[in-house]
Amino acid sequence: MQINLSLFRQKIKMIKKIESSPINKRSFIAGFVGNILEWYDFTVYGFFATVIGAQFFPEEDKIVQLIAAFGVFAAGYLMRPIGGVIFGHIGDKYGRKKALMISVLLMAIPTTLIGFLPTYVNIGWYSAALLVTLRLLQGLSVGGEFTGSISFLVEKAPKGKRGFYGSWSTFGVFGGMLLGSGIASLITGLLSTEQLHDFGWRIPFLFGAVIGVIGIYLRKGMAADDYYDKIKKEHTSTKTPLAEFWADYKMQALKIILLSWAFGVSVYLIFIFLPSYLHTFHNVKLEDALSAHTIAIIVLMLIIPLFGFISDKIGRKKVLFMSLIGFAIFTYPLFALMFENTFMAILVAMLVFSVFEAMFQSVIPALMTESFPASIRYTGLSVSYNVSLALFGGTTPLLCTWLIKVSGGNVWMPAYYLIATCIIAIITALFIPETYKKELD
Repeated sequence: MQINLSLFRQKIKMIKKIESSPINKRSFIAGFVGNILEWYDFTVYGFFATVIGAQFFPEEDKIVQLIAAFGVFAAGYLMRPIGGVIFGHIGDKYGRKKALMISVLLMAIPTTLIGFLPTYVNIGWYSAALLVTLRLLQGLSVGGEFTGSISFLVEKAPKGKRGFYGSWSTFGVFGGMLLGSGIASLITGLLSTEQLHDFGWRIPFLFGAVIGVIGIYLRKGMAADDYYDKIKKEHTSTKTPLAEFWADYKMQALKIILLSWAFGVSVYLIFIFLPSYLHTFHNVKLEDALSAHTIAIIVLMLIIPLFGFISDKIGRKKVLFMSLIGFAIFTYPLFALMFENTFMAILVAMLVFSVFEAMFQSVIPALMTESFPASIRYTGLSVSYNVSLALFGGTTPLLCTWLIKVSGGNVWMPAYYLIATCIIAIITALFIPETYKKELD
């Protein structure tokens, strides 16, 4: 009895030590570096959609080419829920580190291979089939990357700093976008249109191999899953994480799905689709659109941790409502401003959008993580978030392009879509409890 008591005390001491110890810098960076690779790839694909469409889908109609290219973009998202189930199970049963290591490896390889793909001129429609296959593999990986990183960072955060720590996962998201935007701007500025179509579009994907190697190196050195996590798992249900999630947390999942709808649409519409949209439908120089985009992302990245910090002080919901209401009210006038077709007008509009997006991006990681217990957290996050992104997020560029076409060229359709999703998110947020003072299970 004395021995058992001694062992119990040792366990308690270990738990307290783990709880109070800060996350080391390497593990902290490794927590969100995969997001950089993930969103770098998706960003450069979106930016070069017009070029990729011409290389793999030989149609005379440029809009049809763009729809086809964004269709492949969306195809990757069909695998995200499946990836969410797979990586959620791995993360909840075998540890966050293992899941995150596999996910970054599975993203790096297909990204690099896209840079080597033969085009339609070389092998016909087989080229499109190979492109779709690689995008599906990427989608499988992405299904566990972002949600795994926010689980890791929020769970490791010191007391009262979950919003701040979680916000760095989305910092990584836009770090990938910034890198993608910068590389795209550099390539489009240095190469002629002919060179861009000939070989230039391949360069960003080949560069993804460098990011992948860095990510694998950092993830390999991450701190192992601690004993505290193992103790928590010993007191959970005997059900599989997916079964427990489906049995007990369907309403939480529905709220996350609806909230992530606006989350995904705002990101993909403003920071992925917009440069191609302005270039295709408003004859804006691609270099100008990308330059404004790059500046806006820099500002966005700088203020995301700030709003994460603020959410730890005043609550998640207050920051969330400020973001959603801002989008709902100002999207229409900001689109009108961009339609003036000047670099300064586009830049100002993008900067205002960046403020609203920073609020949204800073608060979502902690809010979602706090919605599920530790035993099914990875699964709950991965399934809910990725179902939403598969249905609504990744399809945004494709849907917006299609809406413009079927509406007879109504260029306001993307703005209407964003406003509608934000109104749905506002209603959903009314039924989400405040969690910033809640202790994680």
